Amino acid sequence: MQEERPSLHLQFQLAAAFFRVGMLGFGGGPSAIPLFHLEVVKKYKWMDDNEFSDILALANTMPGPIATKMAGYIGYRVGGVLGCLNALFFSVIPTIYLMVGFLVLLQANKDIPIVNSMSNAVVPVVTVMIGLMTWDFFVKSKEGLGSTKSFIVIGLSGLLIYLVQVHPAIVIIALFMFVFMPLLKRRRGRG
Repeated sequence: MQEERPSLHLQFQLAAAFFRVGMLGFGGGPSAIPLFHLEVVKKYKWMDDNEFSDILALANTMPGPIATKMAGYIGYRVGGVLGCLNALFFSVIPTIYLMVGFLVLLQANKDIPIVNSMSNAVVPVVTVMIGLMTWDFFVKSKEGLGSTKSFIVIGLSGLLIYLVQVHPAIVIIALFMFVFMPLLKRRRGRG
């Protein structure tokens, strides 16, 4: 039986998980997504890969920073209103202090070659993290759609987003409509 209120231990776990995501998510929200996945799916098992993918897709369709949307919803899903506030606080506030401190330090030492090299070294690490998450999503889409449909969706999405310059949220909403319209038609046909 589930508890009415999330335990204090769970709140500490949420704080620790989102603190780590906030402190290690260099490069902005997209680079933090693999860290969210690591904490939420792999480490704490608060949700499975499919639910995480659904949350990520929906969060991408809404305006605002992805990291705060993910933290807010996952915190709420796992720990209620207090979990939401906890996850948001620990993913945002420490990062603000760290960012201000780092930027002051970097600005003061920007002409030192090793400092410049260190800041440039973060880019390939973030690229690998995003690449691994992309590969995981591709594997999951192949399981659900099959290889051919996955390649078609990837190709059409890439074409629309990169060549035609359609906003990714519009592409995601169109895909949702494409999937759910036949289901709604079938339901209306039965009713």
